[in-house]
Amino acid sequence: MRLADFVPWNDRAGRFSPLHGLAFTVAVLPALWIAYAFLTGALGAEPLKAATLLTGTWTLYFVLASLAVTPLKSLLSWSRLISIRRLLGVTAFGYIAGHFALYILDQDGNLAKVASEIASRVYLLIGFVALTGLTVLAATSFDAAMRRLRKNWKRLHRAIYVLTALGLLHFFMQSKTDVSQAVLLSGVFFALMLHRLRAVPATPLGVLAVALLAGLGAATIEFAWYAAASGVPAERVLLSNLDFSYQIRPMWIVMALSALPLPLQALRWLTKRLQAARSCDNLPGNISLAGAEQRTNS
Repeated sequence: MRLADFVPWNDRAGRFSPLHGLAFTVAVLPALWIAYAFLTGALGAEPLKAATLLTGTWTLYFVLASLAVTPLKSLLSWSRLISIRRLLGVTAFGYIAGHFALYILDQDGNLAKVASEIASRVYLLIGFVALTGLTVLAATSFDAAMRRLRKNWKRLHRAIYVLTALGLLHFFMQSKTDVSQAVLLSGVFFALMLHRLRAVPATPLGVLAVALLAGLGAATIEFAWYAAASGVPAERVLLSNLDFSYQIRPMWIVMALSALPLPLQALRWLTKRLQAARSCDNLPGNISLAGAEQRTNS
């Protein structure tokens, strides 16, 4: 095996890939920023807790990014995009491993206390199950494991849907009163599941339908959470989606994010039309016709 095969910014042929290079840069920048903020005291009075929260949040970002690869490949007809899915998935594992390591440090490295806390707090137990599951998926994400597991590999890796849901539930439970970010990520997850289950066609109209359904889904999740798990009036939270004087609510952000493929689809359609027009202009028949017209005019 060559060293080039293990360099994250190379493609499967061992050559540098701009797409892989961009994905790797996006993967490491949040970790570098968290480390810098921690060392410079920018994370506030409790930097370990803040860093733990940030790494957990970025875990969900990268899990959702890895789940978005297949729908975007279909929506944009961009087959090469699938090549960065593994990198994004392994990155998500790196952040959740960092999340757990920081939590252990925040407990003064006392593993007995950590185990006791996980056993006694439901949201920590849920998070630990998600950590264990992502560890298994990361360990079996490589070609050797795919060959060994064969058909069982896909069955095993479908667990990512359940693990993502557990991660989001963990995020809700530790967010306590303000669950806006958890609602937003849940809405994005709902949109991705609609695409992955092919509940709608991969067309602009389908993208609009997903955006609408995901926004309504996010609002429903937010209403249900506040109705069941907090003392905040759920009806008031639901009606706040129509009030733009304070902040844009998660429902609208989910809709906007879910509609992002639309301009990309339009750009890809326009690019294909321009390429087709150029190909027609360069056809031998067109060249001969142009020459004949020029001779006639002369």
